[in-house]
Amino acid sequence: MIETIHPGVSAPDARIAIFDFDGTISLIRAGWFDIMLSMMVETLSALNTGETEEELRAIIKAFVWANTGRDTLFQMISLSEAVAARGGVPPDPQEYKQRFLVNLFAVSHKRIANLRSGLAAADDYLVPGTRALLEDLRARGFSLYLASGTDEPHLKEEANLLDVTRYFDGGVYGALPDPEAFSKRMLIERVLHLPGMRPDRLIGFGDGPVEIEELKRGRALAVGLATDEPECRITNPFKRANLITAGADYIIPNYLCRHALLPALFASHEFANDEFANDEQI
Repeated sequence: MIETIHPGVSAPDARIAIFDFDGTISLIRAGWFDIMLSMMVETLSALNTGETEEELRAIIKAFVWANTGRDTLFQMISLSEAVAARGGVPPDPQEYKQRFLVNLFAVSHKRIANLRSGLAAADDYLVPGTRALLEDLRARGFSLYLASGTDEPHLKEEANLLDVTRYFDGGVYGALPDPEAFSKRMLIERVLHLPGMRPDRLIGFGDGPVEIEELKRGRALAVGLATDEPECRITNPFKRANLITAGADYIIPNYLCRHALLPALFASHEFANDEFANDEQI
């Protein structure tokens, strides 16, 4: 099902698409949010401030979500700030990041091992319909870019294991040792400054606020993936609400709706206004 948030919005001249990775294409790291949340609740609870676990979870959930799509380090910087605000003495945020990654890899490395050994097929860890959508876009002549807050070496390894690197002729970009050396904003600005490029020639797909906000900042079309991981069969209400706040033009739970989605995205403006203006659901 497609939910149209901004009726009539389309990009018939689009030629470039930017995709987020985790939760938008890949399910290798499905569950990362809960793993991060648990680690952070444990860290703040140890300070014995008198706050309930429910109160801490609400505070943490807000700053984790706000930084979803950026280098994981920024979420850990927020954790450090939360510790310091409660009278604690936090370690370097990189230490928190490594602690989180150890917990995450205990789960994701099993999935990676299954892919390497052939116990799992690549498509088992893709958001449903991903490969067909990527092939449709490439057949239409699109240039595709992949951008993630995941560390670039891990991103490239996982994209290769999922056999999706070959679709991204524009490149695969992840977090670098210097967190200021790469961001989705930087990539979007670079794409928008390509020769002959205009905002209406760019579309983007993501399940986090950062890529959606940056796409809309650049006046591009943004599709929000409210993926309810790992099955991704229904719309996740938390993601949906926050992706709408971030500015998403469309909300989808997966790409199985691509036969209805693509005509909506690429409709001429006249056609879009006539056919889609009064349809909240497709």
